[in-house]
Amino acid sequence: MRQADRPGFDRRLLAPMLLGSVLNPVNSTIISIALVPIGAALGAPPSQTAWLVSGLYLATALGQPVVGRLIDLFGPRRLFLLSTALVGVAGVVGTAAPNLGVLIGARVLLGFGTCAGYPSAMALVRSEAERTGRDSPRGVLTALAVANQTVAVVGPLLGGLLIAAGGWRATFALNVPLSVAAVLLGLRRLPRPTEPARTRPATGEPRPGPGKNGPGADSGTPPRERPATRLDLPGMALFAATLTSLLLFLMNLHLRDWYLLVIAALAGAGFAVRELRTAVPFIDLRVLGGNTPLLATFGRALLAYTVSYSFLYGFSQWTEEGYGLTPFHAGLVQMPMFLLAIGVAVVAGRRAGVRGKLVVGALGQLAASAVLLTLTGRSALWTLVLVALIFGVPQGLNNLALQNSVYFQADPERTASSAGLLRTFAYIGSMVASSAAAASFGQRADTAGMHRLGWVMLGAGALHLLLTALDRSLGRVATADARAAADRR
Repeated sequence: MRQADRPGFDRRLLAPMLLGSVLNPVNSTIISIALVPIGAALGAPPSQTAWLVSGLYLATALGQPVVGRLIDLFGPRRLFLLSTALVGVAGVVGTAAPNLGVLIGARVLLGFGTCAGYPSAMALVRSEAERTGRDSPRGVLTALAVANQTVAVVGPLLGGLLIAAGGWRATFALNVPLSVAAVLLGLRRLPRPTEPARTRPATGEPRPGPGKNGPGADSGTPPRERPATRLDLPGMALFAATLTSLLLFLMNLHLRDWYLLVIAALAGAGFAVRELRTAVPFIDLRVLGGNTPLLATFGRALLAYTVSYSFLYGFSQWTEEGYGLTPFHAGLVQMPMFLLAIGVAVVAGRRAGVRGKLVVGALGQLAASAVLLTLTGRSALWTLVLVALIFGVPQGLNNLALQNSVYFQADPERTASSAGLLRTFAYIGSMVASSAAAASFGQRADTAGMHRLGWVMLGAGALHLLLTALDRSLGRVATADARAAADRR
């Protein structure tokens, strides 16, 4: 079939894809403005309200690869509907929460509820490429990145408006209409699974070949297994134990919690043994271990998001407590960063390759962190805006480049779970950032604490730049991206 005669990407999928993928960032950016009002209302210092950030990311870091694997097996529709409905439940719980403990529980529910949006979107991009015969995801992937940046623009400002109009509880109530809209769009537009999702044969088995009626249609193709039989529940449990104990240690760094690292090490060892021995692993360590470029991308994500979330939460709290801005004005200060990030993502999304984007992104984080160290409570307001503008460049580049890297580096049949793992490493970075912010600020977000956090950001940014500069495999992503663009033409 000629390229011009092939069907195009189903545009009806864009609305649920975009809305589902932004449910997590909208809650991330809004809570950055709401932390101080919540602390004041509930009598909790920054070291305790930091759990509102960590609770969501603990749940999401754990849930994304698990839900991503389920999407690989069962398709996105059911997981998307279940997860987005849970967002509405979390919104109700958070709105009525009587204390900080219940509020943290609501944030954990939000974390699990937002797990399916991004892996579903990536799985739909992959399935549409297979359906249409056009491996041309650049425009859709750019749309996902821009949608996340757009939400980040309105998030702090929207959070300030909601707090001014209805108090901090309104920031939780917002999730109810968002959940309803996502569920309705999912019901109307997401494709119903007509057969079990295509799964990779166990290591050593012959891979099904293409037939005239689609993948695996040849008469010699082995019969499909039921997806439920390919669920590695022990592997998932060991993964959960490893990640939970590690993240709990990162949330409150202290030597008295050394036992958490021991649990993480033991569970991790058990997880590795299980995944290497089982025929159908939850995370195929044999394939992942041989995919060094993808592992490097996960490492870059951890470092890049450590810097990004340190700024998002640390700078927001300092502008309110250390500089004296209201939540609404603190949100306004961050708007230039996200507006510039949108423009950068749109322009950069038109160009193939990721190395240049990642190098410039790392340099931008280093420059902004350095300027952050010069700010004080007496700095001119325009200097705060300047720092936000500088951070806008890496905000627009890193997310787009990391997302495109995973799409081209991952096993096509594990796209959703690989996308989930990308978010997991990003959320581990957010945990490191949250812990660093809590340790730097203590009882109050003052200027000295912000400077301590700035040095952490500089270190992570330097490692990000080094890992990118030494990774020669990034050139292959540019080649794959260019081939996709040529295929589209």
